[in-house]
Amino acid sequence: MRVFVLILLFGISIPTIGQQMRIGVLRDYKTQRLLFAYNNGSYSVHGDSTDFGSILQNEFIDVSFVRGGKIHLKKGATELGTFTKIFITQNYPNTSITLNSKSPVVKERKYKDDFEVTAGTEGLIIINLVDLNNYLAGVVESEGGPGKELEYYKVQALISRTYALKYQSRHEKEGFNLCDRVHCQAYHHMLKYTPIIDTAVKQTDGIVMVDKNGELLDAYFHANCGGQTCEPEFVWNKSIPDMNSFLDTFCVYSKQATWEKRVSQYRWQKFLVTKYNYPFTDSLSGNLIFTFDQPQRVGFYQSPALGIPLRDIREEFNLKSTFFSCHPEGNDVVINGKGFGHGVGLCQEGAMKMAKYGYNYVQIAEYYYPNAYLENINYEYFFRQWSDQIKY
Repeated sequence: MRVFVLILLFGISIPTIGQQMRIGVLRDYKTQRLLFAYNNGSYSVHGDSTDFGSILQNEFIDVSFVRGGKIHLKKGATELGTFTKIFITQNYPNTSITLNSKSPVVKERKYKDDFEVTAGTEGLIIINLVDLNNYLAGVVESEGGPGKELEYYKVQALISRTYALKYQSRHEKEGFNLCDRVHCQAYHHMLKYTPIIDTAVKQTDGIVMVDKNGELLDAYFHANCGGQTCEPEFVWNKSIPDMNSFLDTFCVYSKQATWEKRVSQYRWQKFLVTKYNYPFTDSLSGNLIFTFDQPQRVGFYQSPALGIPLRDIREEFNLKSTFFSCHPEGNDVVINGKGFGHGVGLCQEGAMKMAKYGYNYVQIAEYYYPNAYLENINYEYFFRQWSDQIKY
């Protein structure tokens, strides 16, 4: 039995309870014009140091990008001027506001807490200054979707909190901690549809995963591993301590466990020969260029000696994962794949199935991160045993 020990977190800066995170939103777009509109409660508007009152029901603020580091501001049809920085701050706790991008047109979004807007070189820089737990609730819903078990949402909250705090300096040079894109964790909106997620975040409040040295864990996750998780070095060319491939039977019958795609033999051959000098004229290797069998995960196509990483093939042909086999059929290469995503760390559909079977979030976390310890950042230390001592 592995017992939790007293562990302090060394060398990392962690937000205290209630502290705001700075999250860059709408980062997939070069936003030129944006409306902030009433959703719930009231918000105050400031252009630099000038107070322009509150956004009330049926009112909106019109923010436009101006080259040279400036922002043009209107309240409804009223011109307010040009400023360097815009602040949209809640007048009361637990309120939310609507964001409506007009250029480019993006589906309306809603977020909790405050906003800061500045001008970048090509568009608006929009930062949500959000309480950590409010941020996590939006992440868990964006990443996990609605209709899942409480224990799944709790383990997703645990790993999302760990990931966010470990990589909170990723966009420091750009003026915020993290962004809303997948490489930081999807954050498309505040919690809107699944109230149980708020319960999951609160019941795991402050709990993170650390390694034996007290450092925050690399809490990677993906949609579906296809029955076997992936070695990190197959994805990022580096090994990660305590993060190894293993067979996972919990996800093999879920909706993203298998897939198929066809690619023309011409495209397949051209890519392998042009980029990697595949020995197409060789009497043995040439006959095998369209044939590959991968019963268990590997890092390279056919043989490491050829130097063709599967991750490059995945990217070139937009495949769901690197866990695939293929064979020729007519003029095509038929690709039969397993899983969705990079395959490292927690398999979300596997974790969802474990939660349905009655496993609690600690047991799920231990299954996917067997050498991790739990630490509560709300206290100087936190110690208990894994599944038989932590009860929620």
